[in-house]
Amino acid sequence: MSMHRRAALIGLVFIAATLPRAAAAQAPSLAGTWKLNTEKSKYDPAELANKSGTVTYAFDGNNVSATIDQVNAKGLKVHIEYKATLDGADHPWTGTIDGKPNVSQDAVSFKQLNANAYHVENKLKGKVVSINHIVVSADGKSRTSTTTGTNADGQKIHNVVVYDKQ
Repeated sequence: MSMHRRAALIGLVFIAATLPRAAAAQAPSLAGTWKLNTEKSKYDPAELANKSGTVTYAFDGNNVSATIDQVNAKGLKVHIEYKATLDGADHPWTGTIDGKPNVSQDAVSFKQLNANAYHVENKLKGKVVSINHIVVSADGKSRTSTTTGTNADGQKIHNVVVYDKQ
């Protein structure tokens, strides 16, 4: 085998070996399905703790889609969906509680701060009602969402909610 062919072959092997790592490095850390870990989560006020929850994030370039299904503290089914860009612009938000419209929010803005951190603002009529700071663990197996603001009843909230990757 000539020296040029050998060098080309070695180059191709190197490129092929690095492609899967490069593709994996580009996948957003938040992408996928996450299940609420009730034991590790802390809600303030405590009586507002969700009983269960699953969140799925899908990314397409600079866009994110979120689907959230929960059972709240009252045992009611909560469903939320939105699509947003990662630049912090406002986007429509829709949600239901036991099949009835959830009117506590009408928009969301979403920013990716770095590879593992995200900033989400929940809004009603242009006003921020709560802020959600999401951090994915370095190993990608869990994430923590810290939410501060007010709920639909005007109560101040400070929730530190842990999710496990599914």
